[in-house]
Amino acid sequence: MHAVTGERLIIHGKQVGQAERHGEILEVRGDDGAPPYLVRFDDGHESLIFPGSDCEVEHVGSA
Repeated sequence: MHAVTGERLIIHGKQVGQAERHGEILEVRGDDGAPPYLVRFDDGHESLIFPGSDCEVEHVGSA
């Protein structure tokens, strides 16, 4: 996975009916865009994320 600051991280629900979580990547702490990422979710919560297979990055300009 590769990301830059300002892109959006989407975490898909793991179970049927579970809502997705969306957030903005505030910091990329790995080398060359690699995780971990500091993310501020739309509800204001901030967390350090090591994305799994349930995550995707919405790259800048790909909306």
